[in-house]
Amino acid sequence: MSALEINKVFKDYGKVRVLKDINISIDSGEFLILVGPSGCGKSTLMNAIAGLDDITAGEIRIGGDDVTHRSPKDRDIAMVFQSYALYPSMSVRENIAFGLEMRKVAKTERDQEVERVAKMLQIEHLLDRKPAQLSGGQRQRVAMGRALARKPKIYLFDEPLSNLDAKLRVEMRTEIKKLHQRLGTTIVYVTHDQIEAMTLADRIAVMKDGVVLQLDSPQNIYDNPVNMFVAGFMGSPAMNFIKAPLVKLDQGYGVSLTNQAGDTYALPVPQAKQGSLDGWLNKEVILGLRPEQITHVMPHRQSEPFCHTLPCRVEVAEPTGADTLIEIFFNGQEVDARIEPRSQAPVGQVMELMLDMSKAVLFNPETQDRLA
Repeated sequence: MSALEINKVFKDYGKVRVLKDINISIDSGEFLILVGPSGCGKSTLMNAIAGLDDITAGEIRIGGDDVTHRSPKDRDIAMVFQSYALYPSMSVRENIAFGLEMRKVAKTERDQEVERVAKMLQIEHLLDRKPAQLSGGQRQRVAMGRALARKPKIYLFDEPLSNLDAKLRVEMRTEIKKLHQRLGTTIVYVTHDQIEAMTLADRIAVMKDGVVLQLDSPQNIYDNPVNMFVAGFMGSPAMNFIKAPLVKLDQGYGVSLTNQAGDTYALPVPQAKQGSLDGWLNKEVILGLRPEQITHVMPHRQSEPFCHTLPCRVEVAEPTGADTLIEIFFNGQEVDARIEPRSQAPVGQVMELMLDMSKAVLFNPETQDRLA
């Protein structure tokens, strides 16, 4: 039995349709992340799951029960908000215990649960403080503690880390990951941060304009995006999109790339990715290559069938410490490459770069859908 089933869900605000035929099913213990840009419908979908927003059509089931028309308190969910939503006049202990008190849980049991959750989140020393005396990270832990004390069927996290600074966001991300691994809870998590999505999720639903474009594992979404939006949204820096003519090679197809010096190279794409490309021969397609697929020459990989070495002039270099991002040009378009810092040529100089075409993807330039 699925922990959560969303079947043919639509949501209209007047004449505006903000959710369009959403179908998602997740199992007990799974970590699902809804990701997409502002206005894509992910928070509306989260509110619909929580019962904070009615849906126009469709069905929502939690633990096999139809909760489509139930109020939030009858759905057996716990929610952690972006704003923490703590009661300022209550202590941390009282905030965590509040939901249990409303459910008429005995005081002895409430106290035990507060102690258990506080120990798990390492906030025992904060139990007698008020929210105003806490840092942002501590407040977020308290908000999580209040949800965890409930032991519901599903936990809902609505952009819980967006108010934290970058360092604290990384730390809290790790804490949430550990928490999920330790408890095996079912979590639905909303974020616009694709790094959060990649690092936390078992599966990701990428949304745009009220539609789920792709629902899959993080790695499969990264390696096999269904269209250019998904490919460009997931990954930092984003995937390179290079307009290139499709050419016929001795075996199969390839794409034609020209560097800054005007030298042209025909690079094959794997047979497994070629699909139905016959109609695109000698026409322009969009070649998708991630920056890490364009890197410094690695001698041990030069014999691999889809690794090719090309000379390119370095236009811009951005050191990041662990690696360096450089800007080059193919077919007159800016392209990002990720290289090992010590292998970098000076800006304005030519260096040999290795292109790994084994994970290259091709897109239709008109529809932006995946071709191969």
